[in-house]
Amino acid sequence: MTDTFSGLGLSSKVTDAVAAAGYTKPTEIQVQAIPHLLEKKDLIGIAQTGTGKTASFVLPMLTLLEAGRARARMPRTLILEPTRELAAQVSENFEKYGKNHRLSMALIIGGVSFEDQNKKLDRGVDVLIATPGRLLDQFERGKILLTGVEILVIDEADRMLDMGFIDDIEKICSRLPPRRQTMLFSATMDAQIERLTKKFLKDPVHVHVSRAASTADTIDQKLVRVSAKPDERRAALRKRIDAAEGLTNAIIFCNRKRDVATLARSLQRHKYSAGALHGDMDQKSRMETLDAFKTNKLTLLVASDVAARGLDIPAVSHVFNFDVPVHAEDYVHRIGRTGRAGRSGVAYTLVAPSEEKNLDAILKLIQKPLEWVEEPGSGRKTEKPETAEQAEPPKARPSRRRKTAPAEEAASPVAAAKAEPVKAEPRPEPRRRDKKAEDISEAEAADGPFGSAGPVPAFLLRSTRAS
Repeated sequence: MTDTFSGLGLSSKVTDAVAAAGYTKPTEIQVQAIPHLLEKKDLIGIAQTGTGKTASFVLPMLTLLEAGRARARMPRTLILEPTRELAAQVSENFEKYGKNHRLSMALIIGGVSFEDQNKKLDRGVDVLIATPGRLLDQFERGKILLTGVEILVIDEADRMLDMGFIDDIEKICSRLPPRRQTMLFSATMDAQIERLTKKFLKDPVHVHVSRAASTADTIDQKLVRVSAKPDERRAALRKRIDAAEGLTNAIIFCNRKRDVATLARSLQRHKYSAGALHGDMDQKSRMETLDAFKTNKLTLLVASDVAARGLDIPAVSHVFNFDVPVHAEDYVHRIGRTGRAGRSGVAYTLVAPSEEKNLDAILKLIQKPLEWVEEPGSGRKTEKPETAEQAEPPKARPSRRRKTAPAEEAASPVAAAKAEPVKAEPRPEPRRRDKKAEDISEAEAADGPFGSAGPVPAFLLRSTRAS
């Protein structure tokens, strides 16, 4: 394993830009992938998030693009990203590492006017970074010709499939020239991705830096028991934030977009520096919030899984899973926002009793036991704190049930019914009891229906014909 970027075969312009960015030693995925990519081989790169996958295809791409020139509406390279944020981040990497090159670049994503994008495409671009939906829109409008693409990159391939982009990717690949170099990068690998690689890659080189769906050893992962009640869950999160050691900033992930907005407002009401990021926000608001978090104007970023994949914010100290992810693979990507580039990080996951099934799937995927952090009011059955009265020795409490004297018990209608079976008789309609009837004692009630011990009138003993 080489210790320098110059030993990987990159051009001097690229290595100078990397050195200016402050990087001296390549990561394992970069060491294994870059030499093959410089030889123009197809490649499948599987590595856990935060290991430098973006630079592993950006750096050799810049070297390969030094020869040649772009033509109008015919990009030379195409990079597909699942989200706008990831696409914008890759464009920042090209600007940083390609500052010594005179290469043109266009960012084709939703939420931006077509007119601005069309102006760049008409001049011709060397690098086209796009989300699948907007790219197909521009293609159908006749603004892009894909027949000149020499290099295709499918980044975060598993996320592409999760978001339902498989059909769009197949449409795009069918419009590309067959003679091209294709790179596919992902943190996880499943059967659908394998099918995709067999269809669109030719004799690819497989680079596996770590076991698929593994988590970085630099991340301290903990579990917190919480109640399923939203207000108690939010209170438990605030306690954990306040108790976290060395917290400089943190990303808090929610499963639902509406919970992102609700939680962000709740944290703001409790005087926390927090902002929200989810897919229903307009592009300008999303970028402003992300920039504020990157520049430390915001301490807490409450986000949906739109921020879980590939966002490179190196100094994130903590990650909080407000909800247990529904898909186990999302857990790997979420906590991968911390502990990046060799730094240490901490990840807390709040777990309600109803979410233990999802937790079991995560533990099975990562194959690593996680430590529980006990929280008061976590929803588990715990003893209530003693009051002053409860602290005294318990006294024998008299029974509320009145003990019936033996004579009364014998004379009781209930006792008589138990002792002697009664023939079935038509039951008279029950009469409404009044105050006087309630005041009659049990002994008086046992004498007879008229309060005397005499015989029952004959007209009450006559049988009645059922209608």
